[in-house]
Amino acid sequence: MEAAPVPFVPSEEDIMSSPEPDAEFQDPERPTQTCPLRKRLRRRSSSPAVSVDQLQFSLSRQGTDEPQRDTTYYMSDGSCILLVGKTLFNVHRSILSRDSSSFATLFTLPQGDTPEEGTCDERPIVLQGDTPDEFRNFLWALYALPHEIMAVRSPQVNLNRLIDVAKISNKYSFKATELWALDAIQKHIEKKPSPLLNIPLGFPFSTNPPASALRDSKAQISRLIRLAQTCAHQKLLDTMVSLLRQLMSSSLHFSYLAMTLADELNLKELRGHAYMEVLQKSMFLSGRNSDGSAMVEGDIQETAEGRDRLVVSPIQQHRLLAGYYRLSKTWDRLRAVPLAFEHAPSCGANWHQHSCMQSWIEFWKEKTRADVVLSVDAAHVVERLSFILKEFDKWGSATHMHQDCKTMAKRAMQDKIRSVQESLSDFFYEGVQY
Repeated sequence: MEAAPVPFVPSEEDIMSSPEPDAEFQDPERPTQTCPLRKRLRRRSSSPAVSVDQLQFSLSRQGTDEPQRDTTYYMSDGSCILLVGKTLFNVHRSILSRDSSSFATLFTLPQGDTPEEGTCDERPIVLQGDTPDEFRNFLWALYALPHEIMAVRSPQVNLNRLIDVAKISNKYSFKATELWALDAIQKHIEKKPSPLLNIPLGFPFSTNPPASALRDSKAQISRLIRLAQTCAHQKLLDTMVSLLRQLMSSSLHFSYLAMTLADELNLKELRGHAYMEVLQKSMFLSGRNSDGSAMVEGDIQETAEGRDRLVVSPIQQHRLLAGYYRLSKTWDRLRAVPLAFEHAPSCGANWHQHSCMQSWIEFWKEKTRADVVLSVDAAHVVERLSFILKEFDKWGSATHMHQDCKTMAKRAMQDKIRSVQESLSDFFYEGVQY
């Protein structure tokens, strides 16, 4: 029976006589590239000896941290090597210089005495803030064949790829490519019904939808809204806000997402409606659990009372409470003083204006104290006003109000409802007085 092989452990003499640790290693499978030589720091004789453990750690670090060539866009005839994350891309400068991009300016900058970057793997042009997948999808748009480009109009379009194309194009000023990608995204999500609303059965109407479906849907909607904001594409932003409002009306998961995105991106048109949905549908709280552990923001749980329990951030909790207080105070003022309106000229000429005004005051006092109105939370100002408006339409002609004055009073209520809706976000924001 053969003896087990004994592993070789180098002695200190072997280590000190070995080549320098920073000597470059040539992969036999990679073609040799010409790269400017760099001076190596001279090692002083007084430097401490390198231990076996230190050498093994250094070699393992070199093996894991070495950038890898992209399997698709590291081209043998490429003229510009880029490093994105830990992935090397070798593409053509002529392609990157199109569309008056930032690369066209970069390639014209004087290099001075320093070796030119982008000519070899050891001196690539380093791109910060991008992921290899994002940049790979961007390069797809630059190198795609006609039939591949046409595929973006099909129902099976890769939406995440188009988002990456638009995002990277915006960052590096490929204006035509950015507009093309944004236009393709807009046409895709505008389809009826929108693909973003094509969600598995039971989702989002269930409190605990499939985790993967929830995660993917929220991530895609977030990316699209952030993209529209970054690219200043108002049409796409309006479309996404409208779609998210449809989703948040049926699920607290999307109400919380809308509230968070509105705060992050300062979207006034979304903030008020999102905070109002959370205020209506949840019992919100913030802080720590009874055992001292931190609550997870965005966590949603069912309760025996029927309203879901939602964990929000401290600032969101403050805004929700402040918004509730401001809306309640707004209703108190509305209830105490009937809405003012301008009497029609014919009221003073052919009618007793005092009786007209008295009828309006009595109607207002009666309806603002109705059981149906009081059953609605005081912070739901729009809902209460909408009920009074419906009652006013039923009032008929058995009143002492002039018909033209009734029209003016109805318009005053409609204007007030519209005013509260348009300023809803201000109720949930700091520094606004009501």
